[in-house]
This record gives sequence, structure tokens and C-alpha cells, in this order.
Amino acid sequence: MQRILIADDDQMIVRLLEHKLKQSGYEVLSVHDGAIALETAITEKPDLIVLDGMMPGLDGMEVLRRLKESEDTKSIPVIMLTARAQETDIVDGLSLGADDYLVKPFIPDELMARIKRYIEK
Repeated sequence: MQRILIADDDQMIVRLLEHKLKQSGYEVLSVHDGAIALETAITEKPDLIVLDGMMPGLDGMEVLRRLKESEDTKSIPVIMLTARAQETDIVDGLSLGADDYLVKPFIPDELMARIKRYIEK
């Protein structure tokens, strides 16, 4: 079973994504803090990470930077899911190595389609 790490401090979004991902047959790991997200990614090696840009602990962009710098985690696909909607935020996220970037509010089925695309690669 493929594992997806959801790193977001918005409990409502986490619950929604957990439900949709579990319905689709994925194992789900959920964290609400950037530092814990980084630690979980390193120890659990998920197949994909959905990462919020703004979280307590470490900022999502810093988590992304560290994930992509590490040999152990740099190949894990990361989809940024964040309220950071400025052009510079999007460009920064993609430049740091995000595989995809979605702005909140988002369409859940669109995110699911993107997750499936990366998981099936």
C-alpha cells in the first residue's frame, strides 16, 4: 500500500484529505508541524508528500528545501498545497523542488488526480 504524508496545520483539510486518500486505498500519515513533517518524511519514506507552505515549527518552504537537499528524501514527490498565492511564492516553491503547487482554496478531486499521477509514475 502506498503511503502519503499530509503536512498541514488545518485540521479540516487534513480530515478531508485523510478521508479521500483512504477511500482511494492509500495509507495516510498526518502531521501538523513542519519539523515533525521533516522528521516523518525521513523516517517513514512516504511515496508522496502533500505539504502546506505555512505551518508551525518549520515553514513549509524550509521543509521542502531540506527534503530536496537530502539524498534520502530528494526523490519523494512533493505537492505544495498552500494559501501562498503570490507569483513569487509559486516560483519559489517550484524552484526549491516542489513537483506541483496548488493554491488554497483547492478542488479536492483535482488534488487527488495530481496525487495519482505522481504515484503512478
